[in-house]
Amino acid sequence: MSDLFTASGLAEDAPHPLADRLRPQRLDEVAGQDHLLGPDGALTRLVRAGSLGSLVFWGPPGTGKTTVARLLARETKLAFVQISAIFSGVADLKKVFDEARKRRSIGQGTLLFVDEIHRFNRAQQDSFLPVMEDGTVTLIGATTENPSFELNAALLSRARVLVFKALDEAALEKLVVRAEAIEGKPLPLDAEARAALLRMADGDGRSVLTLAEEIWRAAEPGQIFDTAALAEIVQRRAPIYDKAQEGHYNLISALHKAVRGSDPDAALYYLARMLDAGEAPLFLARRIVRMAVEDIGLADPQALVVANAAKDAYDFLGSPEGELALANAVIYVATAPKSNAAYKAYSAAKRLAKEHGSLLPPKIILNAPTKLMKNEGYGSGYEYDHDAPDAFSGQDYWPEAIGRQSVYEPVDRGFEREIRKRLEYWEKLRKERGRL
Repeated sequence: MSDLFTASGLAEDAPHPLADRLRPQRLDEVAGQDHLLGPDGALTRLVRAGSLGSLVFWGPPGTGKTTVARLLARETKLAFVQISAIFSGVADLKKVFDEARKRRSIGQGTLLFVDEIHRFNRAQQDSFLPVMEDGTVTLIGATTENPSFELNAALLSRARVLVFKALDEAALEKLVVRAEAIEGKPLPLDAEARAALLRMADGDGRSVLTLAEEIWRAAEPGQIFDTAALAEIVQRRAPIYDKAQEGHYNLISALHKAVRGSDPDAALYYLARMLDAGEAPLFLARRIVRMAVEDIGLADPQALVVANAAKDAYDFLGSPEGELALANAVIYVATAPKSNAAYKAYSAAKRLAKEHGSLLPPKIILNAPTKLMKNEGYGSGYEYDHDAPDAFSGQDYWPEAIGRQSVYEPVDRGFEREIRKRLEYWEKLRKERGRL
């Protein structure tokens, strides 16, 4: 079908989107990823070595993941095959693998680019392992989600994760300048509107070029748009964040403090402002998770469950429906009982670990897998707590050199009130059994 379409001449006559016309033809033309593609970049070194290995590209949309994969295939003389996890199933994968094996039999390697690879379930991800291991394909998976959470450990162990960064304003400006050169005319925006356009793109190169195309279509000869006209044309408000992103940090700080201060109304206000300004919703979801573990902790263990569920719900629904899940989570964490006891306890434990990191645990709680260790007293005298009264022996688990320490002090609020009761009860049993 595609051959017939090209032969008819229609493909040549059809207009190509600006983003497609500006697609880089060489790796050094890719904007905003100098840490990967600069002279000493990770990908530059791999290309120089002549062997890529399997890779996972992690980063936001519009940062060049697909383009870089295509150019890598060209640089390494591999056949480029692209599939999307959203539209592909087991049968599609089997067909792709079979075709790759045929290419390999005639000496042609395959670079398989899998977009949205995190959308594949665990079993589907496992199906890549044999063809990665035997060299049938060089896999490059692209994901906008944290690979540590979304991809199989087995797949990750066979692939190197490379992080693609959102394009900064300098990189976006370079794309706009290239677009102006191709179009042969400047973008009809005043300086303030031009800066607003770059912020509207939110680090997405494809987005800034799509927006630029809309502006050129809307402009009459000699017309120059200001920020208000720009917003009217593209039907998108410019983010309030300034170049240094001070507004970004100010508002996320205000949201966090409103939650910590148990003010759901103010928290919702700041959430709405950030979403309206174009903040990445999954960034907000991650911050809500942090609030759940830092400011609520075990005072309400469900807070973390709710925050994670909101993240998953947004990931499933997208905007605008998924924003309500984030709002629900903000209300929950703002109205939950507050405690930073776990946060403080972990900080104290880290300090102790740094100060006494070389101390061995007491021999009484160590296993004795060899006769020598048993003769040295490893495990001697250990009491199995389930066999003790109240399933509590009260024995000391701390290194002898520092003795028993206390780092966790639960507050008398929420579920931590119950935890405090348990700790006090166990302390009472230690006293009664002479184990302090």
